[in-house]
Amino acid sequence: MGLMSFFKEAGEKLFGKGEAKAAQDAAAAAPTPENIAALSKSAGDAIASYIVAQNLKVDGLAVAFDAPSATVTVSGTVADQATREKVVLCCGNVSGVAKVNNMM
Repeated sequence: MGLMSFFKEAGEKLFGKGEAKAAQDAAAAAPTPENIAALSKSAGDAIASYIVAQNLKVDGLAVAFDAPSATVTVSGTVADQATREKVVLCCGNVSGVAKVNNMM
């Protein structure tokens, strides 16, 4: 468990397409609390989908993104330390993510 820092501008461009892109554009145009919340939700969903696409088995996977702080909080249960580390790296290897709060 713990908080890890990453380079915010490096990594996969998950927020540049689909719902995440629309939410990002809306939040940039009008940073209302509703638009920021929509961006946080769609970004968290995109990161969770990315973890699943990497074939990492996490029981009870929960991914939340806080747009103002650029922080991902990830929780769930994994079989081993190697999988835990890969999940955290997947979260941090996303452009726009500065920190990962590992609650696994």
